[in-house]
Amino acid sequence: MDELKNLQSMGLTLPSPAYLFGAILFGIIGFAAYRYGKKASDIVTKWGGIVLMLYPYAISETWQLYAAGFGLCIGIYILRR
Repeated sequence: MDELKNLQSMGLTLPSPAYLFGAILFGIIGFAAYRYGKKASDIVTKWGGIVLMLYPYAISETWQLYAAGFGLCIGIYILRR
């Protein structure tokens, strides 16, 4: 419990369970898209998968995580060959 207080005093907070679930979900979808794009030699799907795996590190709000994730998934789906 003291460790949590130390983290909070330094300005760090733990993410919510919804954020963690979204980060894992979009990471798995991104990994699948990357594998599919690599196998099919589809550069858009491959790089879209990489972006899906890495973008949660740049976003801190849960609603932004889901909005960007769904947007990226739709973009990959529309732009794939």
